[in-house]
Amino acid sequence: MSYFAIALVVLAIVLLFSVVKIVPQGREFTVERFGKYTRTLTPGISLLTPFVERVGRRMNMMEQVLDVPQQEVITKDNAMVKVDAIVFIQVMEAAAAAYRVENLPYAITQLCMTNLRTVVGSMDLDEVLFQRDNINSRLLTVIDAATEPWGVKVNRIEIKDLTPPADITNAMARQMKAERERRAVITEAEGEKQAAIARAEGAKQSAILQAEGRKEAAFRDAEAREREAEAEARATAMVSEAIARGDVNAINYFVAQKYVEAFAELARNPTQKTVIVPAEMSGLVGTIAGLGELVGLAKEQQQGRTDGRAAAASPARSTPPRPPRGSVPRT
Repeated sequence: MSYFAIALVVLAIVLLFSVVKIVPQGREFTVERFGKYTRTLTPGISLLTPFVERVGRRMNMMEQVLDVPQQEVITKDNAMVKVDAIVFIQVMEAAAAAYRVENLPYAITQLCMTNLRTVVGSMDLDEVLFQRDNINSRLLTVIDAATEPWGVKVNRIEIKDLTPPADITNAMARQMKAERERRAVITEAEGEKQAAIARAEGAKQSAILQAEGRKEAAFRDAEAREREAEAEARATAMVSEAIARGDVNAINYFVAQKYVEAFAELARNPTQKTVIVPAEMSGLVGTIAGLGELVGLAKEQQQGRTDGRAAAASPARSTPPRPPRGSVPRT
């Protein structure tokens, strides 16, 4: 009886483990009845029909990363490059992934390698090196469409490494160096050009300002000479009127003016060591006295003209104006 009881306990335990199935999170199990797929077990606890149903495939439903091995690919312009990649996949339908393809990771890896050779081989080397995003998008579109019947979603595919031959790498390095040097020369030339333009603009503005200054100075000088000429003309006119009236002091005015100017110029000459003073200084004094009388006479004449205008304005006064003092009546 004891052996029979032990056998029953063992049978019950085996039956329990074959009937009760616990599916962990992120996994799905397929159920087969006499070898035929019937249903899929989702995460949680499930019961199977003993001796009739069994678990077929245990599928990982989480996102997986597959490494695409490195391979040599000939580009469109006959350059040999080494390319490898990584692909991110996720099983969306457990039954399709389990029963429509054998060895799903290997199948997707081989699919990525063949399509990688196709895409890279249709591009030039420069396009391969500088258009990785284009390669990734093209591979993603092709591989995702190919794996859709398998119940797999390709989320991303990335080119991990691109290695051109050594001679092409050296040529690219020299080309990059030449391009950098060309840009440096162009930048330096542009800087010198801008500096030359700035200096020319500065010289232009300086010349314009100097010309404006000379123009303004010439205008001021001309205006001063004009004012001086007008004053000289008025003085000459006054002296001429005095001479016409017979006043000898008016003639002495010009003589004294030239005399004083000549004497002052003689005294300012830096090469003149000796200044000769005229013996008859009384003549100069008399001339200056005559100038004083001429000035006084001019003032009296101005006063007489003012009184005459006032008398003409008031008819009640009939007294004739007094002749200027010192004037000699004509016969």
